[in-house]
Amino acid sequence: MPRARCCVVESVRLDQPRRGALLLALSGLLFAIMGVLIREVSTGVNNETVVFARNLIGVFYFLPLMLIRGIAPFRTRRLGSHFLRTFYGLGAMYCFFYAIAHLPLADAMVFTYAAPVFTPVLAWWWLKESLTGRMMLSVAIGFIGVILVAKPTGALFDPKALAGVAASLLAACAFVSIRAMSDSEPATRIVFYFASFSTLLSAIPLLWAYQPLTLPQLGLLTAIGIVATTSQLVMSRAYALAPPGKIGPLSYLAIVFSGAFAWVLWDELPGWSSWLGAGLIFAASLLSLYLPAKPGKTPRAGV
Repeated sequence: MPRARCCVVESVRLDQPRRGALLLALSGLLFAIMGVLIREVSTGVNNETVVFARNLIGVFYFLPLMLIRGIAPFRTRRLGSHFLRTFYGLGAMYCFFYAIAHLPLADAMVFTYAAPVFTPVLAWWWLKESLTGRMMLSVAIGFIGVILVAKPTGALFDPKALAGVAASLLAACAFVSIRAMSDSEPATRIVFYFASFSTLLSAIPLLWAYQPLTLPQLGLLTAIGIVATTSQLVMSRAYALAPPGKIGPLSYLAIVFSGAFAWVLWDELPGWSSWLGAGLIFAASLLSLYLPAKPGKTPRAGV
């Protein structure tokens, strides 16, 4: 009889940074649109309801696929990984909301876009993916651009800002966990489980924060859920196509898109530092976009 032996299974993760970068830029645009919708609805709807509705609509988003193809596309052997990704993502969401409630908006915005600073190091440590000086340079240039656009205050160093730091770290962990699952889990499955678990968890605060809603508010919340879920699908596909360290700076484009919407919709004209910051963000994105693509494999232990 042949002797049983352990072996190493090669789990292939794609390395197509240009395609991944373009998808991440599209995700940033959708994220900015979601921000506009949230700003509109938040004048009369509390954060707990917005978070719950965003996640619940995400579950209904997948009903047509379930009706057509059944539950087969959503079967998984990595339920624990999906829950961990939900823990990271939902934890980041609540920490960001706390930061927004207790810090000036500019400071909270810096934390919102600080996650790409951590993703290359986490991907290197967690997934053993490459970490180069060029990656770190593009991340640093983009983050300087974010600071110029946001123009943070001294409250950035307030003890309450630790919630913002936690949000950035948790968001970075969420991005890398998506990449970690991409060798077996498609984007639709990752987003479906995130929406499902997040809906269950975010329903708990409604026990004390429930409020009745008007039809226009329901319409805005539905739009937020659809745009947010589409953005999540696009982002998950982007991180499946390329390492976070290579394409992460493209997520900074969301702040440029948000500034453009604020200019057009609310006549919030950006100052010279915002224009300079936007230029640095674009420079970082182009530097990231033209990183040389190399096929990569990440070995995973198996039996």
